Amino acid sequence: MTLDPQPLAPALAAAEAAGRTTVRLDLDGVRGKAELMRRCGDALRLPEWVGGNWDALADALRDLSWLPGAGAGAAAEAGVGRLVAVTSWRGYAGARPAEWETFVEVLEEAVDFWRGPEGEPGLTVLLAAPEPEGEPEPGRGPAAGAPTRTPRLRRRRG
Repeated sequence: MTLDPQPLAPALAAAEAAGRTTVRLDLDGVRGKAELMRRCGDALRLPEWVGGNWDALADALRDLSWLPGAGAGAAAEAGVGRLVAVTSWRGYAGARPAEWETFVEVLEEAVDFWRGPEGEPGLTVLLAAPEPEGEPEPGRGPAAGAPTRTPRLRRRRG
């Protein structure tokens, strides 16, 4: 998982050119856990058994057989990975920092779970930076009000 915000278009193009399954998770307007879980369910096309809690999301991200493209085993054997690009995340991170930390931890655990035997990623999560639209006003850049880098997190669940 890359925790330094990156531009989205080049990452998606490179992932798709490499044959990876790409998913965009847009968090625009998300301000709470329930809405986050709905967005995850919609964007990732999670199975119905996934409930609105962190453990269920973590379990689903360790399965991935339901994700469009190849099944979990076939994708891993073929070396084909998946890219989840999280966009418009800064509002949620700023509004609910504790929930954001838990969400990032769930994503990190999934990335670690899918890491191949030689370190190749089976799952990559990208925190996408806003695409540049000219010079930002002083003090009003894309990082205003949100962390520029999210640290590795300790164990959770709750």
